[in-house]
Amino acid sequence: MSDALPKTRAANVITNQILRSATSVAANYRAVGRARSRAEFVAKLGIVVEEADETVFWLEMLGDSGIVQRTKLSELLDEANQLVMISASRKTAQHE
Repeated sequence: MSDALPKTRAANVITNQILRSATSVAANYRAVGRARSRAEFVAKLGIVVEEADETVFWLEMLGDSGIVQRTKLSELLDEANQLVMISASRKTAQHE
């Protein structure tokens, strides 16, 4: 997706933010599996939720700014929102 975006300053800034937050989701989710305690598990999963939600924010910014038509982002936004919900529900289930 990032390679297909226009090469404008605004698109570059948002693209970089998406790449950072999205890759952070993956790295932190991997770290969840290596948690040494329940508290560490919940904390690391909380970071996953935050980073996934940040990715949703930046995808929404692409659409709101007009850089990308919202219709072209709908599938990515849907998937990103599902990841937020899955991660948040897993965090809640482990926290109980």
